[in-house]
Order: sequence, then C-alpha cells, then structure tokens
Amino acid sequence: MKITIRPARDNENDALTNISFTSKNYWNYPQEYFDVWRRELTITSDYINTNIVFVAEVDEIVAGYFSIAEVKEDFFTGQVMIKKGFWLEHLFILPEFIGQGIGTDLMFKAKNICAQMKIDRLYIFSDPNAKGFYDKLGAKYIGESPSSIEGRMVSLFELEVNLI
Repeated sequence: MKITIRPARDNENDALTNISFTSKNYWNYPQEYFDVWRRELTITSDYINTNIVFVAEVDEIVAGYFSIAEVKEDFFTGQVMIKKGFWLEHLFILPEFIGQGIGTDLMFKAKNICAQMKIDRLYIFSDPNAKGFYDKLGAKYIGESPSSIEGRMVSLFELEVNLI
C-alpha cells in the first residue's frame, strides 16, 4: 500500500465532501444529524483554495483528507466559544481505510506544515468516536463543549506543534 499526501485540488471538493459524509456515516449517526451537518461537511472549491487542505491517496484513490482553518477573532456560535487561532477543521478517512495509519500520517503532515508556517498549536473539536485517536497523538484534552447537535457534546483538544 503506497500512501501519498499532497495538497488538495480545488476540483476534488465533491470527493472530499463524499469522504466527510461517508466517514461520519460509519458511526451510524441518525439522519437528522446529517441535516444539521450538511453545511459543515460540504467542501467547496473555494474552501480548498482559502484553507490548508491536504489529501491522502492510497494507490491513486483519495482515501482521506485534513483541513486547517485560521480563526482571526474569538467568536461564539450558539453556546460554543471558538478561539482565535488555527483549527484542525476536518480529518476524515474513508471507512475501508480506517485503522491503516492514514490518519496518523495526515496528522504528521499537518504538524509539519504548521511548524513550517510557525503555527505553534492547533485546536480540535473531536467527534466522540475520535477522542482516543487525538489522545494517542498527544493532544491535550481541554474539556467538553456543546456541538451543533442539540444535547450532544464534543471534546476540545489542543495539539502543540514543535516549531522548526
């Protein structure tokens, strides 16, 4: 299995959107969650062009991706405070590739990019099913935060990046 990590192309937006929804669906969430997540999980060409987005290809199949977005000012969305800084906004892997180290490879690349850009930390809102993954990466658990789904919580992490 050959894994290549490269910048996303703006015409890959539909493939990345499909990965987002397919990956979330792996956890058998109710359909009404996807109605709320539709905007969050849809990747546009503009999104790819204005954020840091990289894909993992396995034997020329786009198997996963991550994105990092900069938040320029603190703000509230509903009950949630979003801090100024850089956020790992998306990290999704197609279910058939979960458990093969692709997520870890993508995070290694994300940390390298951050180090090169002098970004010393990433904030992460983690799906409850991914909490163990971020623990394994050494991200610092900050606490629980309300999600965009009423009555549902997500974990907030901070991942320190060793600057070059």
